[in-house]
Amino acid sequence: MKRYFCFLFSCFMLIILKSQPLEKVSPEAVGMNAEQFLFADEAIHSAIQEGTIPGAVLAVVRQGKMAYLKAYGNKRVIPRKEIMTVNTVFDLASCSKPVSTAICTMKLIEQGKIGLLDPIKRYIPEFQNWKEGSRDEVTIRIEDLLTHSSGLPPYAEADELIAHYGSADSTTLINYIATCKRDFRPKTQFQYSCLNFIVLQRIIETVSGESLRTFAQKHIFSVLGMNYTDYLPIRQDQKGDWRNTIPAHWAKQGEAWNSIVAPTEVQKNGQVLCGQVHDPLARIMNKGVSGNAGLFSNAEDLAVLCAALQNGGEWNGKRILSVRTVQTMIGIPRTTKELGRTIGWDSFSDYASCKGSLLSEHAYCHTGYTGTSIVIDPDNDISIILLTNRVHPKDEHSVNRLRSIVSNVVAAAIMK
Repeated sequence: MKRYFCFLFSCFMLIILKSQPLEKVSPEAVGMNAEQFLFADEAIHSAIQEGTIPGAVLAVVRQGKMAYLKAYGNKRVIPRKEIMTVNTVFDLASCSKPVSTAICTMKLIEQGKIGLLDPIKRYIPEFQNWKEGSRDEVTIRIEDLLTHSSGLPPYAEADELIAHYGSADSTTLINYIATCKRDFRPKTQFQYSCLNFIVLQRIIETVSGESLRTFAQKHIFSVLGMNYTDYLPIRQDQKGDWRNTIPAHWAKQGEAWNSIVAPTEVQKNGQVLCGQVHDPLARIMNKGVSGNAGLFSNAEDLAVLCAALQNGGEWNGKRILSVRTVQTMIGIPRTTKELGRTIGWDSFSDYASCKGSLLSEHAYCHTGYTGTSIVIDPDNDISIILLTNRVHPKDEHSVNRLRSIVSNVVAAAIMK
């Protein structure tokens, strides 16, 4: 009996350790000036008062600890107001790309199942390479997708795809991407494209035999105890409303699991998206699980991921990537060095303004259309997570300047 209770206690402790968030400390405990954060508060409150955002959550991670975590304003303003909390779950939009799709790709590389220089044709035979004239064909490779140097168009309109192909599904989307016009020779230009990461999703699912949702949960989120991070599959009902077909992993019986989710935009039929991904390709064509968008998460979960990346791919005794894999992912490939993109992240392209001006040259970042951003600076061992739902209730405002201001304020708080 004693042995049995010891076993139960050990299992209980493992669950606690697995789900343990970062230790919360004062900014001073990690060499930061607490008073400096008042300027971040002021900038975010001003954005709320101006109507740029309904609310926000700011998290700052340094030396593997949570140095600052604060919620501002409201997460919902219609049909009623609901206050923002630090555990609010956000539609990450394109932050899904580095947090999930890029890491899943690197995991498969570690397993020897794919390679950065592999041609896309190896996994999608109908995928067309760049062709200039009748003979000059240049191979588009996995590395080109990750660095947005493939030449694929930036986006595709779901309504146009449905009108042309007569169906709204992932196969239709992949068929279009496989044959659509390439805009330039691979590795010669940077063009941010959601289509790149939708192709990566197809490769991940083909090679692993699992959905992106399952693979990411198994190899990233469950490993790190990111209990509030998930893709949320959906479908459209007869009224035109989007409904979730599977509850989130954090759902508990009898609870409204999406009550902690920040809503996004009001749709034409009056539905307020809440737990249904905002991005049209992810929502309409890929039904909520997509390589370019669709992931939902909160600040504390993302803080754990940032801590793991800063710690060479391991946190709390749990490893998601090797040290060398992380170094490769956050470094810029030699062949596209002038373009400023790492393997799944941004370093100094035109999309990297969220880093501000005061962090190190090795800082990397990513943003999401809904108003989310993640900035990680390995030189200063700091991560800045700013989550907003700027598209609620309408998609009318930009948070580009706010992101930059917050990054500068936080960077200026570093004392040693």
